[in-house]
Amino acid sequence: MDRDFLQDLFSVFGPVSLRRMFSGYGVSVDGTNFALVLQGSIYFRADEQTIPRFEEEGSRPFSYDTRGKVVTVGSYWQLPDRLYDDPEELAQWARAALAAAERAAAAKRTRRPRAKATKSVANVAAKVAKPRARNAVKKAAKRARKNARAAKSRPPKSPAIKRRPVKKRR
Repeated sequence: MDRDFLQDLFSVFGPVSLRRMFSGYGVSVDGTNFALVLQGSIYFRADEQTIPRFEEEGSRPFSYDTRGKVVTVGSYWQLPDRLYDDPEELAQWARAALAAAERAAAAKRTRRPRAKATKSVANVAAKVAKPRARNAVKKAAKRARKNARAAKSRPPKSPAIKRRPVKKRR
């Protein structure tokens, strides 16, 4: 699928941004990625509200092979084939996928724990000092290795003045 085909396909839905992603494209609106175009298919973002609709259509989640196992990504489901010919209904599915992507982004923002504000100064200083000491030891070892390599590669020093043997006169 090329860019022009995808722009035409989503024309009823509205303007979308296509960005190269993996071996295909990511389809987004205002920075929210709601669809993937991979392996010659379109996969829409899905969640617990929209997955039953995909299952009714006989769609399957996005999956790929890696080192002898199959990885399934349950948050992206394949677009039913009949929607490629029906842009109005495709726009409805795209709006549902965009809503699912926005819900997932909102849930992700609220799950992030806040840092505790009651940490003592001693605990913070101890955590900072340990990595610094480790870094100092690593830097010293690196300098020593570098100096040893440099010493091996230098030619041996020769005396500044070489004396010639004096010839005896007859």
